[in-house]
Amino acid sequence: MTTPVLSAEESGRMDHRRVVEALTGLLLAMLTAFLSSTIVSNALPTIIRDLHGSQRQYTWVITAALLASTASTPIWGKLSDLVSKKLLVQLAIGVFTAGSVLAGLAGSVDMLIVWRVVQGLGLGGLQSLVVIVIAAMISPRERGRYSGPIAAVMSVATVAGPLLGGVIVDTSWLGWRWCFFVCVPLAVVSAVVVQRTLNLPVVKRKVRIDYLGAALITAGVSDLLIWVTLAGSEFAWGSGTSFALVGTGVVLLALAVWVESRAAEPMIPLRLFRDRTTALATLASVAVGTALFGGAVFLGQYFQIARGHSPTAAGLLTLPMIIGSVLSSTLSGILITRLGRWKAFLVAGSALMVAGFGLLGTIDHSTDLALMGVFLFVLGAGMGMTMQNLVLAVQNTVAPSDLGAASSTVAFFRSLGGTVGVSVLGAILASRVTALTTQGLAAQGIPVAPGGAGIGSLDQLPPFVADIVRAAYGDATATILLVAAVLSLVTVAAIVAIREVPLRTQSGLQRQAAEAELATG
Repeated sequence: MTTPVLSAEESGRMDHRRVVEALTGLLLAMLTAFLSSTIVSNALPTIIRDLHGSQRQYTWVITAALLASTASTPIWGKLSDLVSKKLLVQLAIGVFTAGSVLAGLAGSVDMLIVWRVVQGLGLGGLQSLVVIVIAAMISPRERGRYSGPIAAVMSVATVAGPLLGGVIVDTSWLGWRWCFFVCVPLAVVSAVVVQRTLNLPVVKRKVRIDYLGAALITAGVSDLLIWVTLAGSEFAWGSGTSFALVGTGVVLLALAVWVESRAAEPMIPLRLFRDRTTALATLASVAVGTALFGGAVFLGQYFQIARGHSPTAAGLLTLPMIIGSVLSSTLSGILITRLGRWKAFLVAGSALMVAGFGLLGTIDHSTDLALMGVFLFVLGAGMGMTMQNLVLAVQNTVAPSDLGAASSTVAFFRSLGGTVGVSVLGAILASRVTALTTQGLAAQGIPVAPGGAGIGSLDQLPPFVADIVRAAYGDATATILLVAAVLSLVTVAAIVAIREVPLRTQSGLQRQAAEAELATG
């Protein structure tokens, strides 16, 4: 009896050509996802002015998508362990595309926020599934070989997003709505390429989806994030509403833990946190997300409002950070593959993040832009060495059947940190801007109404008053970047405590096949 010859996909041993073909569609999907995340940043001041929005809504347009992607990430990840990864990638692309079209058609900031939630649901799927599929195809040891293209796509999207958003806003015959429409063709192309190139085996086993656990996790996380976002502006931190939201969120998450501990197929397997690497990487990811999302979101606002640059120029001014990220990610990936060691790069990357944010915490409204470029390069170098390698460390240690859940758990807590970071740092920024504006105007003998001057009224202010407000934004941005530096210290401490495990040489598919063969005896 002859042994049947298995295809590359069936055996889990995909050659370089097949991996590159499959990566093409995945990286297109990743490019689309990251573009949608960053393209809004430089266009947002214009969008808020156009739709007569407020500073609170400014933050919510970003937070809504982050909230939806955060809450849905563990669900997408767990489903990838149960059903076809290819089908899930295509579904995520479809949801994202629908959300993008509807967001572009929004007639008010409130409707824009609603459609950003839909966009965020698809975004959560794309961001987690791409990493999971790559782990299934490529061994941890070999992944560094492909980290260059992956980092390049992420970095190009990070710089191209704000830059493209700025160009669109600055082009009169396009308008800000094309910031959402422009991602639709890319999403369609990526769906077609994924259909033709991504062929992974589907694990044939009985599927049990933990719907109750998913609902409780989503509701609990959403409840607490709504509290973090609205407290201090819509209601006081110590008010009855605040206590009610916190109490409800804690109860829902406590119930989620109870349900997850008893579910046959939990959305977030609690056993994952018994592994030291996963637990510490999760803690590090929370701090990374808080610092990076919270700090980076407001850099576009700094360059436009505090420094008076156009959206296009604001995008170009972030280039040093992107160059640093691409160089450090590519170089560290090559060295990790060659040496089989990863912890030193994580420690160095997290230390550079602290240094970058610390240096940016010294800026004000008149800091030399060349010097800021150096600071941004340092931050970018730290980002490039830290973000992907944290996920790599976890994927290298968990069982193959938990690969999707573990990968999405790290992404979930990073997004959670990012959502909290945007909300909390946004509240700190708004409070600091109000205080500095009030001080500046009082020094000129001008009485200030409660609340101060915001984005919506800046263009209507007399020039000398607008200068005071711009200076306030510039000086306040340094405060939140300094807070981000302090939070980044948590990442350093967590990474230092991680125990280094040699990188595996089998892909996720190969490990799953070996695990299944062992189980059947």
